Amino acid sequence: MTTFTQHLDAICDTNQTLLCVGLDPDPTLLPIKDVAEFNKAIVDATHDLVCAYKPNIAFYEALGLPGLEALQKTVQHIRDVNPSIIILIDAKRGDIGNTSAAYAKALFEVWDFDAATVSPYLGSDGLQPFLEYKNKGVFILCRTSNPGAKDFQDLVVVPKESRENARPLYEMVAISALEWNKSGNVGLVLGATYPEELKAVRDICPDLPFLIPGVGSQGGQLEQAVQLGVNALGRRALINSSRGVIYASTGVDFQEAARCAASNLRDSMNKALRFEGLT
Repeated sequence: MTTFTQHLDAICDTNQTLLCVGLDPDPTLLPIKDVAEFNKAIVDATHDLVCAYKPNIAFYEALGLPGLEALQKTVQHIRDVNPSIIILIDAKRGDIGNTSAAYAKALFEVWDFDAATVSPYLGSDGLQPFLEYKNKGVFILCRTSNPGAKDFQDLVVVPKESRENARPLYEMVAISALEWNKSGNVGLVLGATYPEELKAVRDICPDLPFLIPGVGSQGGQLEQAVQLGVNALGRRALINSSRGVIYASTGVDFQEAARCAASNLRDSMNKALRFEGLT
């Protein structure tokens, strides 16, 4: 059975890309009203330039049943265009065991997403139902891109077993992720807006896949995200852009503008890899 990391490496190599495009439909910005048709146009324009698409489930839930139907159509279209592209649902799930089991079943069996974002706040038993899907990627929130991340994620904690090894909470999450990665399906979410923390976690986890949001509109620097986020082979990073691609234009040329933006991002990432001697 192909592991998730093997799946990720393969599509990154095939499309020569680290780009993940977020599919986050905002009715106030959409150039056409039909969400599924909008997403279809974006996918048609960019599928050879990306390794993954990342729909954030909140945008679809906010539209009610029509939003979920649009998500279903979007997933099917991506599968039809290129079944090798990773579909990573940004859902940030996490709860007690039986509820997490239901969440995991919904995301990985009912929807058949390739990967999902999850919260580690409830501990290992809350994550275990997701981890049991051995060929699915489980991206654990570690050091997120938002300004308020520091409120809790930077708190220094002292492990019970070793009171001399105090670390920020996000580093403890990274260390735990290594222990949970028994099936090669664990990844971490790390914001491009915090490069020092990104580097620190890459040093702790040299080969885990990282989902790296925050490039562009949130202020993260693309070249820095590439340099600090990839592993020693220039892989294992999904560098996400949402608004910068899908809303590169909100006019009739939105599809062409999305392709241009995605192509420029991919080329910039590959240029950064070449500069580091990683291609």
